[in-house]
Amino acid sequence: MGIFEKFKSGFKKSASAFTTGLRDIVVKEEIDDKTLDKIEDYLIQSDVGIVSASEIREIISQTKIDPNKDLTHEINNILKNYIISIMKPLENIEFFKKKEKLNATLISGVNGVGKTTTIGKISKILKGNGNKVMLAASDTFRAAAIDQLENWANKVDVQITKSSQGSDPASVAYKAIEEALNNNFNQVLIDTAGRLQNKKNLMEEYKKIANVTKKIDPNAPHDVILVLDATSGQNVINQVEEFNKIIPITGLIMTKLDGTAKGGILLAVAKKYKLPIVALGLGEKEDDLQIFEAEKFAEAFTQIN
Repeated sequence: MGIFEKFKSGFKKSASAFTTGLRDIVVKEEIDDKTLDKIEDYLIQSDVGIVSASEIREIISQTKIDPNKDLTHEINNILKNYIISIMKPLENIEFFKKKEKLNATLISGVNGVGKTTTIGKISKILKGNGNKVMLAASDTFRAAAIDQLENWANKVDVQITKSSQGSDPASVAYKAIEEALNNNFNQVLIDTAGRLQNKKNLMEEYKKIANVTKKIDPNAPHDVILVLDATSGQNVINQVEEFNKIIPITGLIMTKLDGTAKGGILLAVAKKYKLPIVALGLGEKEDDLQIFEAEKFAEAFTQIN
Protein backbone atom coordinates (compact mmCIF):
# COMPACT_ATOMS: atom_id res chain seq x y z
CA MET A 1 0.00 0.00 0.00
CA GLY A 2 1.48 3.34 -1.10
CA ILE A 3 1.63 6.49 0.97
CA PHE A 4 -1.50 8.05 -0.55
CA GLU A 5 -3.52 4.89 -0.03
CA LYS A 6 -2.38 4.75 3.62
CA PHE A 7 -3.36 8.36 4.12
CA LYS A 8 -6.67 7.88 2.38
CA SER A 9 -7.45 4.74 4.35
CA GLY A 10 -6.32 6.28 7.64
CA PHE A 11 -8.41 9.39 7.11
CA LYS A 12 -11.50 7.63 5.84
CA LYS A 13 -13.35 8.20 9.11
CA SER A 14 -12.61 11.94 9.14
CA ALA A 15 -13.28 12.40 5.44
CA SER A 16 -16.45 10.32 5.32
CA ALA A 17 -17.98 12.08 8.31
CA PHE A 18 -16.99 15.48 6.96
CA THR A 19 -18.31 14.92 3.42
CA THR A 20 -21.57 13.36 4.61
CA GLY A 21 -22.22 16.32 6.91
CA LEU A 22 -21.36 18.78 4.16
CA ARG A 23 -23.68 17.05 1.68
CA ASP A 24 -26.55 17.35 4.17
CA ILE A 25 -26.00 21.12 4.25
CA VAL A 26 -25.54 21.75 0.52
CA VAL A 27 -28.96 20.71 -0.77
CA LYS A 28 -29.69 23.67 -3.06
CA GLU A 29 -28.40 24.34 -6.57
CA GLU A 30 -26.71 27.50 -5.42
CA ILE A 31 -24.99 28.56 -2.21
CA ASP A 32 -26.73 31.44 -0.46
CA ASP A 33 -25.73 33.28 2.74
CA LYS A 34 -27.72 30.91 4.93
CA THR A 35 -25.91 27.91 3.44
CA LEU A 36 -22.56 29.69 3.84
CA ASP A 37 -23.33 30.24 7.53
CA LYS A 38 -24.16 26.55 7.93
CA ILE A 39 -20.93 25.54 6.16
CA GLU A 40 -18.90 27.85 8.42
CA ASP A 41 -20.58 26.45 11.55
CA TYR A 42 -19.97 22.92 10.33
CA LEU A 43 -16.29 23.64 9.69
CA ILE A 44 -15.96 24.97 13.25
CA GLN A 45 -17.67 21.84 14.59
CA SER A 46 -15.17 19.78 12.57
CA ASP A 47 -12.36 21.40 14.59
CA VAL A 48 -10.70 23.24 11.70
CA GLY A 49 -10.74 26.40 13.83
CA ILE A 50 -12.73 29.64 13.76
CA VAL A 51 -10.20 31.58 11.68
CA SER A 52 -9.88 28.88 9.01
CA ALA A 53 -13.65 28.34 8.90
CA SER A 54 -14.19 32.06 8.33
CA GLU A 55 -11.54 32.23 5.61
CA ILE A 56 -12.92 29.14 3.82
CA ARG A 57 -16.44 30.63 3.96
CA GLU A 58 -15.12 33.81 2.34
CA ILE A 59 -13.33 31.88 -0.42
CA ILE A 60 -16.51 29.87 -1.18
CA SER A 61 -18.57 33.07 -1.32
CA GLN A 62 -16.09 34.63 -3.77
CA THR A 63 -15.83 31.55 -6.00
CA LYS A 64 -18.13 31.15 -8.98
CA ILE A 65 -19.32 27.54 -8.75
CA ASP A 66 -21.10 25.91 -11.67
CA PRO A 67 -24.51 24.76 -10.32
CA ASN A 68 -24.40 21.84 -12.78
CA LYS A 69 -21.43 20.39 -10.90
CA ASP A 70 -21.53 18.46 -7.61
CA LEU A 71 -21.48 21.32 -5.09
CA THR A 72 -20.13 19.16 -2.25
CA HIS A 73 -17.21 18.09 -4.45
CA GLU A 74 -16.55 21.71 -5.45
CA ILE A 75 -16.52 22.88 -1.82
CA ASN A 76 -14.24 20.00 -0.88
CA ASN A 77 -11.92 21.08 -3.68
CA ILE A 78 -11.82 24.62 -2.27
CA LEU A 79 -11.04 23.13 1.15
CA LYS A 80 -8.29 20.96 -0.34
CA ASN A 81 -6.58 23.96 -1.97
CA TYR A 82 -6.92 25.98 1.23
CA ILE A 83 -5.30 23.21 3.31
CA ILE A 84 -2.38 22.99 0.87
CA SER A 85 -1.85 26.77 0.96
CA ILE A 86 -1.69 26.77 4.79
CA MET A 87 0.28 23.56 5.30
CA LYS A 88 2.72 23.36 2.40
CA PRO A 89 5.15 25.83 4.07
CA LEU A 90 5.08 23.66 7.22
CA GLU A 91 6.50 20.48 5.66
CA ASN A 92 9.72 19.35 7.33
CA ILE A 93 11.10 16.43 5.33
CA GLU A 94 14.64 17.48 6.33
CA PHE A 95 14.06 16.10 9.83
CA PHE A 96 14.40 12.50 8.65
CA LYS A 97 17.45 12.95 6.42
CA LYS A 98 20.91 11.73 7.37
CA LYS A 99 22.72 14.22 9.59
CA GLU A 100 26.41 15.02 9.19
CA LYS A 101 26.87 15.63 12.92
CA LEU A 102 25.04 14.69 16.10
CA ASN A 103 21.41 15.81 16.26
CA ALA A 104 19.76 15.60 19.69
CA THR A 105 15.95 15.58 19.63
CA LEU A 106 13.71 16.01 22.65
CA ILE A 107 10.38 14.19 22.27
CA SER A 108 7.59 15.50 24.49
CA GLY A 109 3.85 15.11 24.98
CA VAL A 110 1.25 14.28 27.60
CA ASN A 111 0.57 10.71 28.71
CA GLY A 112 -1.33 8.54 26.27
CA VAL A 113 -0.50 10.30 23.00
CA GLY A 114 1.64 7.41 21.74
CA LYS A 115 4.95 9.18 22.35
CA THR A 116 7.17 6.16 23.01
CA THR A 117 5.66 4.22 20.12
CA THR A 118 6.22 7.24 17.88
CA ILE A 119 9.90 7.36 18.89
CA GLY A 120 10.27 3.75 17.78
CA LYS A 121 8.71 4.53 14.41
CA ILE A 122 10.86 7.67 13.96
CA SER A 123 13.92 5.53 14.70
CA LYS A 124 13.06 3.11 11.92
CA ILE A 125 12.74 5.91 9.33
CA LEU A 126 15.95 7.61 10.51
CA LYS A 127 17.87 4.34 10.40
CA GLY A 128 16.50 3.58 6.95
CA ASN A 129 17.96 6.91 5.80
CA GLY A 130 21.44 5.92 6.98
CA ASN A 131 21.41 7.50 10.44
CA LYS A 132 23.04 5.78 13.42
CA VAL A 133 20.39 6.11 16.13
CA MET A 134 20.58 6.19 19.92
CA LEU A 135 17.50 6.30 22.18
CA ALA A 136 17.59 7.86 25.64
CA ALA A 137 15.04 6.42 28.08
CA SER A 138 14.58 9.64 30.05
CA ASP A 139 11.00 8.84 31.01
CA THR A 140 12.19 7.36 34.30
CA PHE A 141 8.86 8.26 35.92
CA ARG A 142 7.37 4.92 34.76
CA ALA A 143 9.21 1.61 34.56
CA ALA A 144 6.81 0.56 31.80
CA ALA A 145 8.01 3.45 29.64
CA ILE A 146 11.63 2.28 29.90
CA ASP A 147 10.65 -1.30 29.00
CA GLN A 148 8.48 -0.12 26.12
CA LEU A 149 11.26 2.00 24.64
CA GLU A 150 13.72 -0.88 25.01
CA ASN A 151 11.30 -3.17 23.17
CA TRP A 152 11.15 -0.67 20.32
CA ALA A 153 14.96 -0.34 20.26
CA ASN A 154 15.22 -4.11 19.89
CA LYS A 155 12.44 -4.24 17.29
CA VAL A 156 13.99 -1.65 14.96
CA ASP A 157 17.58 -2.54 15.93
CA VAL A 158 18.89 0.72 17.37
CA GLN A 159 20.88 1.44 20.54
CA ILE A 160 19.38 2.57 23.84
CA THR A 161 20.75 4.21 26.98
CA LYS A 162 18.66 3.61 30.08
CA SER A 163 18.71 3.58 33.87
CA SER A 164 16.38 2.35 36.58
CA GLN A 165 12.96 3.77 37.38
CA GLY A 166 13.24 6.94 39.45
CA SER A 167 16.71 7.84 38.14
CA ASP A 168 17.50 11.41 37.18
CA PRO A 169 16.09 11.81 33.61
CA ALA A 170 18.65 14.50 32.73
CA SER A 171 21.56 12.22 33.61
CA VAL A 172 20.20 9.54 31.24
CA ALA A 173 19.97 12.11 28.42
CA TYR A 174 23.51 13.36 29.15
CA LYS A 175 24.91 9.83 29.16
CA ALA A 176 23.15 8.99 25.87
CA ILE A 177 24.53 12.06 24.09
CA GLU A 178 28.00 11.41 25.50
CA GLU A 179 27.92 7.78 24.29
CA ALA A 180 26.58 8.91 20.92
CA LEU A 181 29.42 11.38 20.43
CA ASN A 182 32.05 8.84 21.46
CA ASN A 183 30.67 6.21 19.09
CA ASN A 184 29.86 8.31 16.01
CA PHE A 185 26.09 8.28 16.31
CA ASN A 186 24.33 11.12 14.52
CA GLN A 187 20.83 10.90 16.04
CA VAL A 188 19.78 10.85 19.69
CA LEU A 189 16.06 10.69 20.48
CA ILE A 190 15.26 11.56 24.08
CA ASP A 191 12.02 10.20 25.53
CA THR A 192 10.52 12.34 28.31
CA ALA A 193 7.85 11.71 30.93
CA GLY A 194 4.31 12.49 29.83
CA ARG A 195 3.38 15.61 31.66
CA LEU A 196 0.70 18.21 32.13
CA GLN A 197 1.27 21.81 33.12
CA ASN A 198 0.01 21.16 36.66
CA LYS A 199 2.79 18.62 37.33
CA LYS A 200 5.45 21.12 38.29
CA ASN A 201 8.15 18.59 39.18
CA LEU A 202 7.87 16.93 35.77
CA MET A 203 8.00 20.29 34.01
CA GLU A 204 11.18 21.15 35.93
CA GLU A 205 12.73 17.81 34.93
CA TYR A 206 11.81 18.55 31.32
CA LYS A 207 13.65 21.89 31.46
CA LYS A 208 16.60 20.22 33.16
CA ILE A 209 16.94 17.67 30.35
CA ALA A 210 17.12 20.47 27.78
CA ASN A 211 19.68 22.38 29.86
CA VAL A 212 21.89 19.31 30.34
CA THR A 213 22.08 18.69 26.57
CA LYS A 214 23.49 22.23 26.20
CA LYS A 215 26.49 21.28 28.36
CA ILE A 216 27.63 19.00 25.53
CA ASP A 217 26.42 21.16 22.64
CA PRO A 218 25.23 24.78 23.16
CA ASN A 219 22.84 24.35 20.20
CA ALA A 220 21.12 21.31 21.73
CA PRO A 221 18.41 20.19 21.77
CA HIS A 222 18.52 20.62 18.01
CA ASP A 223 14.87 19.60 17.67
CA VAL A 224 11.98 19.64 20.13
CA ILE A 225 9.11 17.53 18.83
CA LEU A 226 5.68 17.61 20.47
CA VAL A 227 3.50 14.54 19.93
CA LEU A 228 -0.24 15.24 19.84
CA ASP A 229 -3.24 12.89 19.89
CA ALA A 230 -5.86 13.81 17.26
CA THR A 231 -8.64 12.23 19.34
CA SER A 232 -8.06 14.92 22.00
CA GLY A 233 -9.70 17.51 19.76
CA GLN A 234 -9.40 21.10 20.96
CA ASN A 235 -7.24 20.05 23.94
CA VAL A 236 -4.24 19.85 21.62
CA ILE A 237 -4.34 23.65 21.20
CA ASN A 238 -3.74 24.05 24.94
CA GLN A 239 -0.95 21.45 24.87
CA VAL A 240 0.92 23.29 22.10
CA GLU A 241 0.50 26.54 24.01
CA GLU A 242 1.84 25.16 27.30
CA PHE A 243 4.76 23.13 25.94
CA ASN A 244 5.87 25.95 23.68
CA LYS A 245 6.20 28.22 26.73
CA ILE A 246 8.73 25.89 28.38
CA ILE A 247 11.02 25.02 25.45
CA PRO A 248 10.23 26.33 21.94
CA ILE A 249 8.77 23.56 19.78
CA THR A 250 10.46 22.95 16.43
CA GLY A 251 8.06 20.33 15.08
CA LEU A 252 4.77 18.50 15.61
CA ILE A 253 3.70 14.90 15.13
CA MET A 254 0.00 14.07 15.32
CA THR A 255 -1.01 10.49 16.11
CA LYS A 256 -4.25 8.46 16.01
CA LEU A 257 -5.58 10.24 12.95
CA ASP A 258 -7.03 6.91 11.88
CA GLY A 259 -9.24 6.79 14.96
CA THR A 260 -11.07 10.12 14.88
CA ALA A 261 -13.68 11.90 12.79
CA LYS A 262 -12.08 15.24 13.67
CA GLY A 263 -8.78 15.21 11.80
CA GLY A 264 -9.41 18.88 11.04
CA ILE A 265 -7.75 19.83 14.34
CA LEU A 266 -4.36 19.64 12.61
CA LEU A 267 -5.46 22.45 10.29
CA ALA A 268 -6.47 24.56 13.31
CA VAL A 269 -3.07 23.99 14.93
CA ALA A 270 -1.25 24.76 11.67
CA LYS A 271 -3.15 28.00 11.16
CA LYS A 272 -2.68 29.20 14.74
CA TYR A 273 0.97 28.27 15.41
CA LYS A 274 2.58 27.78 11.97
CA LEU A 275 4.90 25.14 13.46
CA PRO A 276 6.57 22.59 11.19
CA ILE A 277 4.65 19.31 10.91
CA VAL A 278 7.05 16.37 10.90
CA ALA A 279 4.82 13.32 10.54
CA LEU A 280 1.39 11.79 11.07
CA GLY A 281 0.55 8.59 12.92
CA LEU A 282 -2.07 6.47 11.16
CA GLY A 283 -1.89 3.19 13.05
CA GLU A 284 0.09 0.94 15.39
CA LYS A 285 2.41 -0.82 12.95
CA GLU A 286 6.09 0.07 12.49
CA ASP A 287 5.41 1.63 9.10
CA ASP A 288 2.33 3.59 10.13
CA LEU A 289 4.18 6.85 10.75
CA GLN A 290 3.95 8.89 7.56
CA ILE A 291 6.28 11.78 6.79
CA PHE A 292 4.03 14.81 6.45
CA GLU A 293 3.19 16.08 2.97
CA ALA A 294 0.56 18.83 2.71
CA GLU A 295 -0.90 17.65 -0.59
CA LYS A 296 -1.28 14.07 0.64
CA PHE A 297 -2.94 15.31 3.83
CA ALA A 298 -5.33 17.56 1.87
CA GLU A 299 -6.19 14.81 -0.61
CA ALA A 300 -6.82 12.31 2.15
CA PHE A 301 -8.91 14.67 4.26
CA THR A 302 -11.16 15.64 1.34
CA GLN A 303 -10.85 12.28 -0.48
CA ILE A 304 -10.01 14.21 -3.67
CA ASN A 305 -6.93 13.47 -5.75
